[in-house]
Amino acid sequence: MLWSFVIAAVVIELTPGPNMTWLAVLAASKGRVVGLAAVVGIALGLSIAALVAGAGLTALFAQFPVLIQALRWAGTAYLVYLAYDAWRDADDIVQSSAVSAPQAFMQGLVGNVLNPKAYLFYAAMLPQFVDATKTAGQQIAILSAVYVLVATLIHSGIAVAAGSAERFLQASPIARPLRKVLAVAILATAVWFYFSTRNLT
Repeated sequence: MLWSFVIAAVVIELTPGPNMTWLAVLAASKGRVVGLAAVVGIALGLSIAALVAGAGLTALFAQFPVLIQALRWAGTAYLVYLAYDAWRDADDIVQSSAVSAPQAFMQGLVGNVLNPKAYLFYAAMLPQFVDATKTAGQQIAILSAVYVLVATLIHSGIAVAAGSAERFLQASPIARPLRKVLAVAILATAVWFYFSTRNLT
C-alpha cells in the first residue's frame, strides 16, 4: 500500500500546478541556490498542512466554508503579488539576481500555507491508504512524511534543472522580455489557481 501511495504522490507532484510553475520561473531567473531555498519553504508549508490535517482541523473547513474561501483568495492574491514582483524584477536584471535565499524560502512557505488544496489533499487522500487494522495516527504521520519527501525531491529536480537557465536570462539580449513572459506565466497560474479552487466547498 505504501508503494501505491508513493506512485500516487509522484503523479500528483508531476502534474503542473502553482508550485511547479512558480518554482521553475524563480530558479530560472534567480538561480539554483534561491530555487532550492524555495524548495525548503515549500516542504515546510506542506508539512504544516499535513500537521493541520492530521490534527483534524480540516473538519473546521467543512463547518466553516468561509475559511476555505479566505485561503483561496489569500493564495490567489499572493500568486498575483509574486507575478508582479517577477515583472518588476524583469526591468532590473541586476537587482533581481540579488534576491536572497531567505526571501525565496518565505515565499515558498507562505504560498503553501495559503493553499487550501494542500489541506484538503491530506484530509481526503491519506485516509484512503490507511490500514484500519493498525494505528491510524502513526500511518498518517508516515504517509505525510513520504509525501513531503517525494514533493521535495521533485521540486529539487525542477529547481536544479531550471536554474541552468539563470546565466542565459542574465546575459541574453532577450532576457528582459523573456523574464516578463515568465512573470505572465505566474499570473496565469494565479488565475488557474483561483478557478480550480472555487468548488472546494
